[in-house]
Amino acid sequence: MTQAYSTLRVTPGDDGVLGVVMDAPPMNLIGPELVRDLVSLLGELESGQETRVVVLESADPDYFVPHVDLTKVAEYTAEAAKAGGPDDASLGMLWHKLSELPVVTIAKIRGRARGAGSELALACDMRFAARENAVIGQPEIGFGVPPGAGGVQHLARLLGRGRAMEAILGAADFDADTAERYGWINRALPDAELDAFVDRLARRIASFPADAVRSTKQVLNRLTMPEPDALRADARRFQQLVRSETVQGRTATLIEQGLQTRGPLEQDLGDRLGLLPPA
Repeated sequence: MTQAYSTLRVTPGDDGVLGVVMDAPPMNLIGPELVRDLVSLLGELESGQETRVVVLESADPDYFVPHVDLTKVAEYTAEAAKAGGPDDASLGMLWHKLSELPVVTIAKIRGRARGAGSELALACDMRFAARENAVIGQPEIGFGVPPGAGGVQHLARLLGRGRAMEAILGAADFDADTAERYGWINRALPDAELDAFVDRLARRIASFPADAVRSTKQVLNRLTMPEPDALRADARRFQQLVRSETVQGRTATLIEQGLQTRGPLEQDLGDRLGLLPPA
């Protein structure tokens, strides 16, 4: 790794495992700085050969990634475009780029992973979460907009039609045990065991012949990944509706109540969305 990052702490290991810690205070919202760093990181991982497995986690125990910064949608979208050009100016296509990397990616989740934060984890090859504190959700419908960065595509495949409808249209928070039972994550583990489990798995995969791992990942991606055009269509729907009066009004109400701050609304966003007046 040669790049300097402002929101990522990147730790290469001599065993082929790269640790990536997201550290974007005050609460790891997806904004232009974090997206800019992720674009650079993915570029390095595409061209490098030393890394075999990437473990992605958060420096903040309360927030993996709570959601996008709703005041900076245009700015972070412009940064995402640098990974694939103006036709692919969306988080969905940036996360798709993550899924297609030749390395294996593992999300280690503590705290809240909602919206595009959940979709970032879904773009990784595997997801493991702390039983005591992980909270996962797709709250977008509660704002008035569909998920736009892969959530619809991935959850339909992982959860099945009925449970995907519940997760997306209900816009509620899921604890780690329920997310595991539904298939949203691979496993829920006790917080005290999470680091050791993921470390063992990452080192184990990194120790196997790289060509076999990479070629098998390619086959599994072809069998299970959404087509890029489906992700582009989801992104267009999100970008169109996020500018609507309905979404702007509901977002303004929630910001007045403490959205995007480290307060009770963000802690319990899934419940609080259900308290908004009917649209």
